[in-house]
Amino acid sequence: MAEKTVMSSGLGHLFMTVFVFNFANYMVVPAITDVSMAALCPGEDECSLAIYLSGVQLAITGMGSLVMMPLIGNLSDHYGRKVMLTLPMLLSTLPLVILAYSRDRNFFYAYYALKTLTSMICEGGVLCLANAYLADNVALSRRATAFGILSGISSCSFVFGNLSTRFLPSAASVFQVSAAVAMASVVYMRIFLPESSMEAAVIAVSLKEETVNDCLLEKGCTNNRPPSRTTPSLHDSIALLRSSWTFSQAAIVAFFSSLGELGLYSALLFYLKAEFHWDKDQFADLLIINGIAGIISQMVLMPLLARVISEEKILSIGLIFNCVHIFLYSVAWSSWVVYVAAMFQILAVFAGPSLRSIVSKQVGPTEQGKAQGCITGLCSFASIVSPLIFSPLTALFLSDNAPFEFPGFSLVCAAFAVMIAFIQSVMIRAPPPPVPDSKLDDSASVEA
Repeated sequence: MAEKTVMSSGLGHLFMTVFVFNFANYMVVPAITDVSMAALCPGEDECSLAIYLSGVQLAITGMGSLVMMPLIGNLSDHYGRKVMLTLPMLLSTLPLVILAYSRDRNFFYAYYALKTLTSMICEGGVLCLANAYLADNVALSRRATAFGILSGISSCSFVFGNLSTRFLPSAASVFQVSAAVAMASVVYMRIFLPESSMEAAVIAVSLKEETVNDCLLEKGCTNNRPPSRTTPSLHDSIALLRSSWTFSQAAIVAFFSSLGELGLYSALLFYLKAEFHWDKDQFADLLIINGIAGIISQMVLMPLLARVISEEKILSIGLIFNCVHIFLYSVAWSSWVVYVAAMFQILAVFAGPSLRSIVSKQVGPTEQGKAQGCITGLCSFASIVSPLIFSPLTALFLSDNAPFEFPGFSLVCAAFAVMIAFIQSVMIRAPPPPVPDSKLDDSASVEA
């Protein structure tokens, strides 16, 4: 009973940590488009420079995350989730401080450079480690619901973050509050969040490695197995992707769904700015609708559906509605169509939690960080490819030199990428039971 209480307390503090951290970072989303365009193209509603800089930042961030996420996830399997959470949470506060001080062009460029560097390490890190923490502490049968609740917590922070931005008087106050809350989230996590219950598994693995190391030093030992590494190689990642067909299919879905979603997020606000002359308040209104739809979906609908529908079907439902959701944005002829499209988020957000749950069931308890890091790394790879496709398309079709009149053409392409993910998702079958130990160690079956 005491262990269950500790576990519940740990999950509660994890949810609070994720809520406060995301609250701080989501606050700046409605304001950053206005800030960047005011710094780079004052007085204009269309700015190709801002679009391209946003795309370059996304690509560089993706390249860094592609390397860092599997590494951070793997290190958390050995040293604990809480230790590794500290780094991305702390670094992500630094760029906010710059814009909290000033939004002039030189300070914007300083923010841009620092944000790009820190995002190479931080982007996706908190989500990756939070998912691994949940997988450590939640039984297989309840993971889809748990991942949905975690995603719902993120949606709550999304709503409250954007709502606070809607009522704060200026961009300066938005970044000042955001920086303060981000620092508070780090303090809260370090004080209240207990280390994950995977600590026992880590100790067992460490003892096993120590035994192997001692054995190698003794001449009489017949087990010549090399000690396992704490840093993943490309071979490890490939081996993990090939460890099961279900994992490989989930990886394909993760890549193409992320490609489409990143295409949406990189283009949408610039598209709405150019077409409907929206500002931070209207951006905040739209994002609040998206967030409320996500809360209803993940906190109410998904736990109910997870009891009667398999995760694979929930994943497919989420992807097809996400595709419709993006397509409606692309053909919006009035502001009210944009708000209607946002309501489809209530079903579109099913995809993320169900995909993470499917992935978590493909590996053993000592590989949850590695598996979540691998999927997050693939999503980061999508963020490298996405700006190469969508930034030029967005800039071209919002400019006066477009080959034909279709400002939302880049969003149609994003919807097509999500459709590819949907087609792959319908081919995923129920995963086999998870393996008890590492699947990456090819020599695990060699007996001493």
